[in-house]
Amino acid sequence: MAKIIGWLSVAGYDRVMTPIYKICTASEWRDAERAGVYRGSAVDVKDGFIHFSTAEQAAETAAKWFARQRDLVLVAVDADALGDKLKWEPSRGGALFPHLYGELSLKAVQRVDPLPLDETGRHCSALRSLMFVRAKE
Repeated sequence: MAKIIGWLSVAGYDRVMTPIYKICTASEWRDAERAGVYRGSAVDVKDGFIHFSTAEQAAETAAKWFARQRDLVLVAVDADALGDKLKWEPSRGGALFPHLYGELSLKAVQRVDPLPLDETGRHCSALRSLMFVRAKE
């Protein structure tokens, strides 16, 4: 069973808050570890916020924005620890995506795992595997 972190009220109803995920290059993440904070990718900086995905959104995010890219990591973040700088905003198809307006403190990071390509050149099976293992912990 997934670990429950807290509650989030969106559009007048409450739902269980689970970890959110950031996909980035391993070199970006090494830079964040040296700096003590993650300031986002070039796309994040351009957009003015750090893009995250829920567990349900991560595979599509990987396919759309990171297709066939190697040397990626999947960063699991405690959404509740981000406070009011985390906003849930409509994006692809009107789905609500987590956006962080500010730096990501490494204190909010739960895990960082490599995100390898599978034999078809996709990250999807690796994402499903990583998230399934995390949900059982």
